[in-house]
Amino acid sequence: MPDTLPPRPLAVPLAKAYRLLNHGPTVLLSAEHGGRRNTMAAAWNMPLDFDPPKVAVVIDKAVFTRGLVEASGRFVLSLPCAAQRSLVDAVGGASGRSLDKEAAFGLRYLAGEAAPAESGGQPLVAGSVAWLACRRLPQPTIEQAHDLFLAEVEAAWADPRVFSNGRWHFDGHDALRTLHHVAGGAYFTPGTMLQG
Repeated sequence: MPDTLPPRPLAVPLAKAYRLLNHGPTVLLSAEHGGRRNTMAAAWNMPLDFDPPKVAVVIDKAVFTRGLVEASGRFVLSLPCAAQRSLVDAVGGASGRSLDKEAAFGLRYLAGEAAPAESGGQPLVAGSVAWLACRRLPQPTIEQAHDLFLAEVEAAWADPRVFSNGRWHFDGHDALRTLHHVAGGAYFTPGTMLQG
């Protein structure tokens, strides 16, 4: 994981929140309800709309986190970075039903001064480079048939070392590049930005 976190994540205007996901990163989806919280990896996610910003994410019926999302109506999408690859693999390969991922894998959440006050205490994975706090937009038919969940993004933040002025800028920060799962346990990270 990166050695340091920015003292405070940069608030991202909601009109630009889609840019956090538009390049197709793997996310860590976290939810909390009834004193239980859990985080899962999710490669199938995407932005859906600009105003208000919306996202779609697949949450399989078999995963523990789905029950937390359904019960609370909220979740967070955290964008892990290259330095967190082993955490993503560990969290994605274990069930929160029988395992405390925080204790087992050293999973940490932003807390205290590092956590934006607007997060409402939602579980934002520490060490990530962006976070989207989401409110579920229930669609029982597509959730049951396709495991597809829709949500409105209520707040978004990013690490100012790699995202500012509505753009990603990873040059000089290889450990902070986002992860993109391409199946079979393989990932790639974004390369050089080509401006038009």
